[in-house]
Amino acid sequence: MNKYILTEINIYPIKSLSRISLQTSDITDRGLKHDRRWMIINEEEKFITQRTHPQLALIKKKINGNKLILGHKTKEIAPLVIPIHHESVETVLVSIWQDLVEARIVGKYADEWLSDALGIKCRLAYMHDETQRPVDRAFAADNEIVNFADAYPFLIIGQSSLDDLNSRLKEKLPMNRFRPNFVFSGGDSFSEDKWKKIRIGEIVFNLVKPCSRCVTTTVNQDTAEKKEEPLKTLSTYRRVNNKIYFGQNLLHDGNGILKVGDEIEILEQK
Repeated sequence: MNKYILTEINIYPIKSLSRISLQTSDITDRGLKHDRRWMIINEEEKFITQRTHPQLALIKKKINGNKLILGHKTKEIAPLVIPIHHESVETVLVSIWQDLVEARIVGKYADEWLSDALGIKCRLAYMHDETQRPVDRAFAADNEIVNFADAYPFLIIGQSSLDDLNSRLKEKLPMNRFRPNFVFSGGDSFSEDKWKKIRIGEIVFNLVKPCSRCVTTTVNQDTAEKKEEPLKTLSTYRRVNNKIYFGQNLLHDGNGILKVGDEIEILEQK
């Protein structure tokens, strides 16, 4: 019998920047604590991602106590220190896909730092507790909400699925190209595609929709260089209705704590 083990827990505090890998994390109503709570926006208050601005990959970050600290991988600039529990009161309506949601501007100091680091005019927005952004109603079960993730609070990918892809590539790619929250070991490639409901630790998750992939997967997260893989190869065997799928989106039922090493129990198959 296959045994599935949670091997990675990743959060992305600022949308479309790199991950922070954790050994344990709180699961809240919105998803993983601190995940996609911040978002970079342009002068029209529209979200900015690596799809159009691959240089976002060059921003590095860490959480130290109650501070989010940003730096740059190649530019010699002083770090940006952002209080996690800041008191900003300037609100703005930000655009993310088809949604308009209220957010708070972190501050002029953050806007200036990011504009200089990225070479574009931009601002940093934070989703405060009063903002409730619903997930797609077509897939919601209980009025679930999400921060600034594209559409759902969690993404899971099996290591075997990446191994299958890498067996077809000339140059192997790391898992960070696909930005999962959860990675697991065990099972065959694309086992996650067959799951409908699982339990990780004490928390139940519903796999509601396969994740369609975009050009962000082609951005090297160390150098910000864009190439044609993995989409070129994935399109040969993971394309459905003109979309390329890799990984599964999840919703959850109940809050708690997850730890690397937790076993994944399959409660229901598709």
